[in-house]
Amino acid sequence: MYGKGILKGLGVTLKRFVNTYLEDIKWLGKRYYTAEGIAHRSSKNANGIFTIQYPEEKLPVPEEFRYIPFLVFDEGEDGAEIIRCTSCGICAKVCPPQCIWIVRSNDPKTGRPIPDPAEFVIDVDICMNCGLCAEYCPFDAIKMDHDYEIASYGRTVFDKEQLMKSATYYDEIRPINNSIEEAARKAKEEAKAAMAAARAEKAAKAAEEN
Repeated sequence: MYGKGILKGLGVTLKRFVNTYLEDIKWLGKRYYTAEGIAHRSSKNANGIFTIQYPEEKLPVPEEFRYIPFLVFDEGEDGAEIIRCTSCGICAKVCPPQCIWIVRSNDPKTGRPIPDPAEFVIDVDICMNCGLCAEYCPFDAIKMDHDYEIASYGRTVFDKEQLMKSATYYDEIRPINNSIEEAARKAKEEAKAAMAAARAEKAAKAAEEN
């Protein structure tokens, strides 16, 4: 029948239209602006309107979601921010669009480089969010963020202060990854301690024999 496809399409639209009001009655007071309502409209069980009302509502991002990188720092006993980055430059080397710039710090007495970046800059407008910098970092010092609301009217370039975020924040956005990394770090430290103890014991035995 000519026009049957159009009628079917209009039928789907009408069904969605009616189901929207039925769902509003069923979810009275909690369909919009609630985590439960967002989860329902994001699922296969959604009926009626399933549009998320951004920016009042936001879809939860998965743990592996990645956006602009950030620098991780640990909190010292006195509240000092101990940055993990040693300014080795590996992240800048592997970056495909070359959007990372690092300036190393030098010891004022010897003039030799020290493991602390004087400047760390990422051109966000160039960054392609690939995550290679975080993947190749040997010190777990750079990670991919979940914050995607960074639109601005001008050039978006983040410096060291803007990029630094605590290890606690990283644990909040990526708890599974952080637990795996912490377990690996602990195992590595225990292996080092066991090796050092074995060397000390061997040296003590050699001293006794002599």
